[in-house]
Amino acid sequence: MSETRDAAMTSKAWPFEEARRVLKRYAKAPPEKGYVLFSTGYGPSGLPHIGTFGEVLRTTMVRRAFEQISDIPTKLICFSDDLDGMRKVPGNVPQQEMLAGHMHKPLTDVPDPFGTHESFGHHNNAMLRRFLDTFGFDYEFYSAREFYRSGQFDEVLKRAVERYDDVMKVMLKSLREERQQTYSIFLPIHPETGRVLYVPMKNVDAVNYTITFDDEDGREWTLPVTGGNVKLQWKPDFGARWAALGVDFEMYGKEHATNTAIYDRICEILGGKKPEHFSYELFLDENGQKISKSSGNGISIDQWLSYASTESLSYFMFQKPKTAKRMYFDVIPKAVDEYHQQLRAYPGQDIVQQLNNPVWHIHSGDVPASNMVVPFSMLLNLASVSAAEDKSQLWGFIQRYAPETNPENNPDMDAAAGFAVRYFNDFVKPGKVYRLPDDTERAALQDLRALLAACDGPVDDEALQSIVYACGRERFDPLRGWFTALYEVLLGASQGPRFGGFIALYGVAETVALIDAALAGELVKDA
Repeated sequence: MSETRDAAMTSKAWPFEEARRVLKRYAKAPPEKGYVLFSTGYGPSGLPHIGTFGEVLRTTMVRRAFEQISDIPTKLICFSDDLDGMRKVPGNVPQQEMLAGHMHKPLTDVPDPFGTHESFGHHNNAMLRRFLDTFGFDYEFYSAREFYRSGQFDEVLKRAVERYDDVMKVMLKSLREERQQTYSIFLPIHPETGRVLYVPMKNVDAVNYTITFDDEDGREWTLPVTGGNVKLQWKPDFGARWAALGVDFEMYGKEHATNTAIYDRICEILGGKKPEHFSYELFLDENGQKISKSSGNGISIDQWLSYASTESLSYFMFQKPKTAKRMYFDVIPKAVDEYHQQLRAYPGQDIVQQLNNPVWHIHSGDVPASNMVVPFSMLLNLASVSAAEDKSQLWGFIQRYAPETNPENNPDMDAAAGFAVRYFNDFVKPGKVYRLPDDTERAALQDLRALLAACDGPVDDEALQSIVYACGRERFDPLRGWFTALYEVLLGASQGPRFGGFIALYGVAETVALIDAALAGELVKDA
């Protein structure tokens, strides 16, 4: 443990770097609340998307890294701003007209268009929790509705009344002059319509802790700021939440980065200590557009899990969080194979290398062995040439290649075979384009066919790769053109696997038959 802790104190892995910053907060004394609090925030204005999952996962990685370097207890909360008013109807949910009739009501007062929960906010919260529970996250869920209405937020709200001018001064500096005229940090919830109102304050009473305002019809109202009658605007809400809960660490997308100084200052004005923060880059869809939960673009958690394991998604999330990344279906195979490459490398690494390895952070140090005897990318190509509709078709090839494997003892392999068949049929098959070989390629393929047909007995991956090289070395410069030809002519793809390994898996005789079909033009004709 001491060796691991020592290595963790100098590890360059980003979760350890963040964990050391959190630890510095308590260099002189442990936290009075008895634990270090890691927090994530969620706006349930639409269905939870994969970025939300990534935020909780990455925060959990920092939390586990912190636990490696400190004995101070920790807690992770997921805070849902479900008292926020619905400002637009998400485009990817049913009953659009019904929802439009509830604009500006708190999300937890908007009827559930799916008809399964108490409200739209409750529905989206339940979806978020189901997603997070799928991955086994250790967290506590906080609802803004309950937080405001139960009185847990009352003391900070009273402080916001007492220090209203100071908080307003911070906010007004960040607003255009026109917005300054009507802005207030408080958003009253109308006692009759239930709508969240964006109106200026006529009076803020620091004795009775009330606010006075005119509603949209010009009627004057006075409400207490406590008990869920009022919520804070989103920027003051950030800082107030940090102060009320004693948050020590929170990460968020780069769209919040410019507001960090505002959040911090409001937290301090309201009696809290600003937390450590981490700003990550946003995920992009296949067109380079930001993934949005209201528009439903990009890829969802459920969609990823239809084609690959939870660990592969965690691996993708770990990589370069400060770099914007396309997150679409075509990144899945690479993530799966790289995850298993890191698993295989882990046992042979020293402690420093292990702590820098993504799989240490994915599995909190309890790293399993990989039983993927065939890469996912190879399974996709196998599914392609065998026109597999079921994973059992792939197992015939897998067991001939690795006789000691079976679905019961290699569950990762079995799941990957099923994922590969599904991924191939949904994404690869529709885009396959075969072509005929040119004269040089035809001659090379004929040579390859003859050498393979002459093989007598088992031939390993390396020997087969040497045969493939020999057929192309004299004809192609650079040699890459030979492999491109193999992929495009035999697999109908622009790129593919290490071809010797593919032949070993698919079978020498089967590859000979595949070459014959390609030379006869049957692959192009069938496609």
